[in-house]
Amino acid sequence: MSIQVDLSLRRNAFTLEAAFEAGPGLTALFGRSGSGKTTLIDLIAGLARPDRGRIVVDGTALVDTEARLFVPPHRRRIGVVFQDARLFPHLSVRANLGYGRVFARRRFDAAHVDSVVGMLGIGHLLDRRPTGLSGGERQRIAIGRALLARPRLLLMDEPLSALDEARKAGILPYIERLRDEAGVPIVYVSHAVAEVARLATTVIVLESGRVAALGPAEAILRRADLAPVHDAEAGALLDMVVAASDPDSGLAHLTGPAGRLLVPGLARPVGTRLRVRIPARDVLLATTRPQGLSARNVLTGRIRGMVPSGQDVAVEIDCNGAHLVARVTRAAVRDLELATGQPIFAIVKSVAFDPAGIGQIRTSVAI
Repeated sequence: MSIQVDLSLRRNAFTLEAAFEAGPGLTALFGRSGSGKTTLIDLIAGLARPDRGRIVVDGTALVDTEARLFVPPHRRRIGVVFQDARLFPHLSVRANLGYGRVFARRRFDAAHVDSVVGMLGIGHLLDRRPTGLSGGERQRIAIGRALLARPRLLLMDEPLSALDEARKAGILPYIERLRDEAGVPIVYVSHAVAEVARLATTVIVLESGRVAALGPAEAILRRADLAPVHDAEAGALLDMVVAASDPDSGLAHLTGPAGRLLVPGLARPVGTRLRVRIPARDVLLATTRPQGLSARNVLTGRIRGMVPSGQDVAVEIDCNGAHLVARVTRAAVRDLELATGQPIFAIVKSVAFDPAGIGQIRTSVAI
C-alpha cells in the first residue's frame, strides 16, 4: 500500500506545493501551524480540490487534473479522524460504529467488528452515549468508526490536540497498536514532537506550504538544521528492548545497539520493544570515560559529524550503528578539540527521559 501526491493549491496569499510518496506504517505531517498540514489532509480526503496535480492511493488515481479526474470523498475509501470526534450524540456507541460500516458496501462481518472493538478497548462502551464519555474514549470510537468503513487509507488530523496530557497518554498506546496491527496506512497530522517521535514511521516536514524534508522518523527528527522549521528540539530515536526491571530502584534496564540504558517509571514486561527519544539537549559529551557521576547512562561511540546551529553545534554520534545527537556550545567543541571520527562518551541522565517520547513497537524481539 502506498500513496503518491504531487499537487499545488493557491488560497489567497498561501500556496501549497507538495510532492511525496509514502508507504506502509504511519506517515506524520509535521510542521508549524499554518504550514499546510490540514490543507493537505483535506486535498487527500477530497474535501478540497487542487489547482493542479495527482493523488494516487494503492495504485488508484483519486485526482488527476490533467485527465479531469476527481473521485468524490464518499467513493475514495479513505477514513478521516478529526480533532473532535464528531459522533452522533443521540446514538449509542454501537450505532455510531455501525455508521462507518454503511460506507464499506460489504456484508456485515461480525469478526471484523469484534477485532476493531477489541483492538481499541471499547467493548464496555458499546451501549453508552457519546455525551457521557471522556475525550479519549470518544476519539477511540471515532477511530473505530473510520476503520469499520474498511478504508484503504486513514487520515488523522491532530486527533489528540483537544486532549489533556493524561488522556493523550491513555490513547497513544491504541494508536501504536493501530499502526502495527490494523494493516491500514496512516497519514497523521501533528505539531507535537514527542507524539511524532513515538508514532511515526516516516516524517514529512512542511514549511510554508513546501516539503522541507522527508524520510524515516529517526533520520528526520535528529536533524538540527530542521529545528527552526518544526519548532522542536532535535533528538535521537533509539530502538531498545526491556531486558530487566528493578522494583527497588524503579528503573527499567533497556538494551539495544547503542548499549544499555536505565530508565525510570517504565512498567513494561521483559522483552517489550520500545522506541526511546533522547533530546539533544539531554546528552553530555566526554572525551574520556567519566568517573564519579550521578548520571547512570554512559554510551560509547564515535563522532559522525558536526553541524553548526546558531551559537551551538549539533554533534552526531554513531553508537554501534545507532545514532545520537548532542547539542553543545562552539566553545565546548573548541576546548574538547572535537573532530569527526573521534571516540566519544555520551552521557544521559536517567531522569531526562520523557515518558511521552517512549513508545511500544509490537513485534517479537529476542533479547
